[in-house]
Amino acid sequence: MSNDDEFFDAVTGLESDESCEGLSEASFKDAQGIDSSSQKNNGSVPQENGIKKHRTSLPAPMFSRNNISVWSILKKCIGLELSKITMPIAFNEPLSFLQRITEYMEHTYLINRTSSMSDSIERMRAVAAFAVSAVASQWDRTGKPFNPLLGETYELIREDQDFRIVSEQVSHHPPVSAFHAESLAGDFVFHGSIYPKLKFWGKSVEAEPKGTITLELLKHREAYTWSNPNCCVHNVILGKLWIEQYGTVEIVNHSTGDKCVLNFKPCGMFGKELHKVEGYIQDKSKKKLAVIYGKWTECMWSVDPQAYEAHKKSEKKGDNKKQKNDELEGAENDDADDMPEVQETVSVVPGSTLLWRIDSRPAHSSVMYNFTNFAMCLNELEPGMEAILPHTDCRFRPDIRAMENSNMDEASKEKERLEEKQRAARKERAKRDEEWSTRWFQMGTNPYTGSQDWIYTGGYFNRNYQDLPDIY
Repeated sequence: MSNDDEFFDAVTGLESDESCEGLSEASFKDAQGIDSSSQKNNGSVPQENGIKKHRTSLPAPMFSRNNISVWSILKKCIGLELSKITMPIAFNEPLSFLQRITEYMEHTYLINRTSSMSDSIERMRAVAAFAVSAVASQWDRTGKPFNPLLGETYELIREDQDFRIVSEQVSHHPPVSAFHAESLAGDFVFHGSIYPKLKFWGKSVEAEPKGTITLELLKHREAYTWSNPNCCVHNVILGKLWIEQYGTVEIVNHSTGDKCVLNFKPCGMFGKELHKVEGYIQDKSKKKLAVIYGKWTECMWSVDPQAYEAHKKSEKKGDNKKQKNDELEGAENDDADDMPEVQETVSVVPGSTLLWRIDSRPAHSSVMYNFTNFAMCLNELEPGMEAILPHTDCRFRPDIRAMENSNMDEASKEKERLEEKQRAARKERAKRDEEWSTRWFQMGTNPYTGSQDWIYTGGYFNRNYQDLPDIY
């Protein structure tokens, strides 16, 4: 394995295609360049009632990680950024980081709802719920995705959820992944570029998201931007792995000036705040209009600020007594960061409105890398795809495919071969004094934040895939 391998877990954006405002569903399908009569839904044959069925499990269950230790690798890295640390393939999951990004789209229905909402605060509630749901798939997902190779791509078209997405690995050092998603009906554009920075702190790995996510609601002529919270994986050396999200997320509506401030709370010494998210929506004059609360692993609710404050005061009286008892019983564990006991329900304030609830995972998820139903089908190579997809699509990566089939020796060998091939190609470009040229994205300026971003240049779904790099 190579020293060029980066260790990172998914954490968390960007500019749109040629304006898709006013485009019909038919025009989007025409742009795909697919014969809908024979290759509908990425080449597979539709099931009864025209709804395609996706696979519900992986070809083989995951292997046990019980006998694998990373201490010999990480003990010299405390406090450092994990940018060039070689990690055993056993700590991966059989998905590329580009596919992991695609999991942001699992709850696309939340965006689709906004088209029928006339009130901007209602739309902000839906966008906030979508922002929280985008990190929900990370719950119990302690395996790291494969680092995308430079030039690697991924696409997904889900007609049942009314979206398509394309992503590209646009930089290797630093590792940057760019993505662009859009509604098949032309209702929204969702885009971003992601550069996660990670550090090892002895017993945990902290991932700080770099990059901005942008959502454009075309019907309402609104644009929202935000960044994802920090992510921490505990007990990478000893004990049971567990994940928490923490930090402040600010969602800005650049058209109205409204803002939603969400606080992903750290679990705290006694775990009382584990998974909790609390925040509020304010207008441009900073008047609080709504409170949003819940858990990023479970559900999100919204309620009037006055009702929320009254409920919190009544709760606090009972909590003070309970906290004193907890302090007497609590003790620090020097060997592992014990995961606090999870409270499976959110205390719902009377008068609240449910914004989002997480979907149940399949019963066999624990032996399938804790994948959701959505994640389970991301690496599925359906009939007819070979003739449609570019050969840079990560469904064709042999190391990921071997791991998915639980052939770990082959997966490790293929991963090393691909990394060596990538290094050789980089050296060859250096000899020729050539710069790497991205295919579907270019560096530009986000028109809403003014910061540098990777901009989708369009044309991917024209299916003209000539002169693509040979990366596999």
